[in-house]
Amino acid sequence: MDANELRALQAPLKEKYKAEAQAALVTLKARGDLSGDGLSCKVSTSRALIEAGLHPATGGTGLQACSGDMLLEALVACAGVTLRAVAAALDFCLNGGAVRAEGDLDFRGTLGVAKDAPVGFADIRLFFELDTDEPQERINALVKLTERYCVLFQTLTQPPKLSLSASTGTGG
Repeated sequence: MDANELRALQAPLKEKYKAEAQAALVTLKARGDLSGDGLSCKVSTSRALIEAGLHPATGGTGLQACSGDMLLEALVACAGVTLRAVAAALDFCLNGGAVRAEGDLDFRGTLGVAKDAPVGFADIRLFFELDTDEPQERINALVKLTERYCVLFQTLTQPPKLSLSASTGTGG
């Protein structure tokens, strides 16, 4: 795809978002299953393939995972594995459950339609649905420790310094 094809693909979306700001707000979702043995978390998003591409709201086909899908997928996976590990360390009886994440993207910022609209998630929500008979105080402790030790959650809460660089290849 060249620059003109991309612009032509995105032009009707930009016009729609200029006229109707709510149309640019999309909620992405990811879900992790905590059933089974071990410390794993099986994660699914709205996209079937694990190939990255543009979200349909920016001209993508919808057959590829956008970066927002992958971020939520990583958050759910990290939170799920961390929760399972903390539960094991606490001798917490966890029969199963789910971890869900939802995030709101405003594609006006991503496409440069509105300078005041954010580029990236405006809001991310993380939910734990636990199958347990443990008392609420132990559930609260489990969630608090999961929040503390979940690498991706902490990274989103306190982002690290980023360095960007680019280089040219030698060709082939």
